[in-house]
This record gives sequence, C-alpha cells and structure tokens, in this order.
Amino acid sequence: MNASNPFTLEGKTALINGASRGIGLAIARGMAAAGAHVILGSRSLPTLETLAAELREQGHRASAVKLDMTDTAGIEAAVKTLPEIDILVNVAGTNVRKRFTDYTAQEYEHLLQTNLHGIVRTTQLVGGRMVARGSGGKVIHIGSLMSLLGLPYLTIYAITKGALAGFTRTLAAEWGRHGVQVNCIAPGFIVTDLNREMWKAQHMKDWLAASQANPDLGKPEDIAPLAVFLAAPGSNYITGQVIAVDGGYTTTAFWPHQPAS
Repeated sequence: MNASNPFTLEGKTALINGASRGIGLAIARGMAAAGAHVILGSRSLPTLETLAAELREQGHRASAVKLDMTDTAGIEAAVKTLPEIDILVNVAGTNVRKRFTDYTAQEYEHLLQTNLHGIVRTTQLVGGRMVARGSGGKVIHIGSLMSLLGLPYLTIYAITKGALAGFTRTLAAEWGRHGVQVNCIAPGFIVTDLNREMWKAQHMKDWLAASQANPDLGKPEDIAPLAVFLAAPGSNYITGQVIAVDGGYTTTAFWPHQPAS
C-alpha cells in the first residue's frame, strides 16, 4: 500500500465501461482526479472522445474505446488494443420495468447480454490479464439494490444484478491469492437517464421520503468516491463485498411514531 497516500491512483490505468453518462462518467471523472489514466468505454465512441478530451483539457489523462456489451466479438477485439489495465469498473447496464409475465424473449436476452454476459467476458479478458501479469489489480462491479433485495417489476434486471453479487464473491475468492480485489457497489435510488422520468412523479418522492433514513434521491457523484476508494491501495484488504450506497434503504426504515415528550 502507498503509505504516503492510500487514496491515490497515480500510475494506474482504469477501464470504465458504461462511461458515457451517469454513474460511469462520474466514476471516470473521480478516478481521473485521483491520478489515474482513465479509459472511457461504451457504445458511443464520439461521445466518449468528447468527454476524454474534456478531461485532458483539465490536465487529466484520458482516452476512449468502443465497448458494446452486446457485441462479444467487439469486446474481444477492443481489449486486444488496450494497455495493461490496473482497475476494471463494470458499469454498463440497462433496464426494462414490467410485469414478469410480460417480458419478451428478446427483452430477456438483451438484459442478460448487456448487464451480465458482456461484463463476464470483459472481466475474463481484462481481469485475466491482471492475474497473468502477477502485480494485482482491482475489479469493481456496479450492482443495484436488486443485488441485495427485491422490488416488483424488475425481475430480469434483478436476475442480472443478483448474479453480479455472486460473481463478486466467488471471483474474489478465486483471485485473492493473485492480489486482485473484487468488490461490488450497490447503488440505491440514484437519478440517471434510466429512471429520471419515473422519479419526477411526486408520489415516488413522497414514498422515498417515508421509506429511508435519508429522504433524498442520490446522484451519480454519490457513487464515485466509493469506487475511487475501492480502486486505491487503501482498500487492499477489502474484497468480496457488496456495499450499498443507498441513503440507508437496505438497513433502515422510517415510521410515523414520535416520542411523547
């Protein structure tokens, strides 16, 4: 561990897939500010190149690569072009909310490929190189509250995010002896492009305020600091964990009772 600064990412290269917006972009910015060379990955290469240029203008090191989690051959080709990666952050994901019996086979396959199968293949390739290199590394998955509990109308999404939790624990057990830590962040109710419209409804905001210790919705920037910490040497003894960043939703409840005095 870097004794002088256990939170620095200087000299490290981080690949963040799903980095074109939301949580992935916030993590990329946080890791760049901590000193890492960040490689932004997603399907939208022009957007990534613009974002990487903005980071370079701020004095950071940043580049872009096209990574589409639904294109296994494309993932394999892209990884071959990359330098040695010290930190892999798997953010890419999508969602479809509906009754379980209404999901189509196409929706099921798309969610599984985007949220799980592409991430597994990326981790095999990038993480496998970390193991082979022999100098350790960090793998950080972005799960969900569905990695820890259940809510209705999210069944297929929950299958993928529950799988990421198990993937985290078992891979941490397998790769720990190679100096590779594997952890998962489970964001709570974070406003992103995937759910922005849903959270405009006042009844949803009222429900949240009545349901968790912190009554506010979260922001992508609330997730980034934990990702930076899990990527840094200060977290070297933390592995196999699914850590919620959720305003207390998974661990607290709110009720109307008030003391008499």
